[in-house]
Amino acid sequence: MRRLILSEYQPEEERIFELLQALNKGIAPKFERCAGISPTRLRLLHELFQVDEISQIALQKEIDIDAAAITRHLKCMEEYGTITRRNNPADNRVTLVCLTEQGRGKVASYREEKKRFISSLLTGFNDQEQTVLIDMLNRLQHNINLL
Repeated sequence: MRRLILSEYQPEEERIFELLQALNKGIAPKFERCAGISPTRLRLLHELFQVDEISQIALQKEIDIDAAAITRHLKCMEEYGTITRRNNPADNRVTLVCLTEQGRGKVASYREEKKRFISSLLTGFNDQEQTVLIDMLNRLQHNINLL
């Protein structure tokens, strides 16, 4: 007896929603497996690469994650030796974050891994299809922001 697949009988909008959810759920762990770093930590490294030092709160706002999440990420990154944190001498309530030399050295290799991952992800999409996909995703993001 053939098992019925629910998605065959769903309206297109529901199938789109389910596919977007599956992509959202699957992309981060696949990226981390390929690149050796989570997308969020790579964004943190990239932001830190642009500055000498930044407050943890400013970095949190730039990356747009909650306070507990950035603290967890930075603690782990500090243990790996990619960043350092220190209290601001002018205001002990402010934590300053800085990329270490080891962290700076890893940014280039992580960027290469990210490039390879994206290339693999977009295999089979021509330039025109990628442009259309970007447009559609931007429109979806706009609609999400309106909710």
